[in-house]
Amino acid sequence: MTDPLTRHLRIYEPHPGIFAYYDGRVPGHALLAGPNWMDDGAIALGIATYALIEGDQALVYDTHVSPAHGAAIRAHLEGRGARHFTVIYSHWHLDHVAGTAAFSGAQVIANARTDFHLRTQSAAIEAGTLQGLPAINPLILPSRTFTGQIALRFGSREVQLIEANIHSDDATVLWLPAERILLAGDTVEDCVTYVGEPADFLVHLRDLDRLSALGPAYVLPDHGAPEIIAAGGYGPAIIPATQSYIRWLMRLETEPGLAHTPLAEVIAADLQQGTLVWFDGYEDIHRQNIVRACAHFGYRAG
Repeated sequence: MTDPLTRHLRIYEPHPGIFAYYDGRVPGHALLAGPNWMDDGAIALGIATYALIEGDQALVYDTHVSPAHGAAIRAHLEGRGARHFTVIYSHWHLDHVAGTAAFSGAQVIANARTDFHLRTQSAAIEAGTLQGLPAINPLILPSRTFTGQIALRFGSREVQLIEANIHSDDATVLWLPAERILLAGDTVEDCVTYVGEPADFLVHLRDLDRLSALGPAYVLPDHGAPEIIAAGGYGPAIIPATQSYIRWLMRLETEPGLAHTPLAEVIAADLQQGTLVWFDGYEDIHRQNIVRACAHFGYRAG
């Protein structure tokens, strides 16, 4: 019987042996009643997590927003023959780590910053007091950490895990060099990135340059349009589009009047070119970004 929490979970195969598990962007759909981080931060915008499978091995990149989602992902992979699981965290935010309890016995890999954030906040996350309910209890902490970059052999694939500071200071992207596929976590989003640390704008731009330099043919973000993810992902232009938006936010330091600019106007060129696809939910993300950027620059957004 399908868990009510996963009734709108869709499974796509954007590339052979790579699966996307997508929930959200369903009009009127919410997982829980009242304000909660699952709906407000993930389901309302739409969220995908990913898995690679080869033989009886599965590599799971983020475990989704609930243990029920994690269990559904595991059941799908087991139905495809997977018996051994490795979990990779793209970063420490709750909508990416909540389902890991479903992968009992799996090695959990994260960069050292992700491990630090999760261990520091573990008591509050398990109590449901960090970002509110639902609590993630038990919170599964990483069992293996790295700094900078590591390469893994996954069946016939080389997999590279690359640390970055974009969206969060502890991002890990998953790069498949032979196929030029970038699983990007939250380092890019469609329509725009959520900026938690405006003080790191220049670092974000630098690290986005590093991702561009990889030369990806396909970019699969955790938050994006389901039809594009299902069809193989975004083109590499989503990376400079993210940089353009960050540079626009940086202009607020000397041009406070820009704070009233609607998102559709800010990203008009990328929408017209088809790099981005409009989704109403990102207007609120845009407003939050403006408020945080203006506060960083020392004034209150009007």
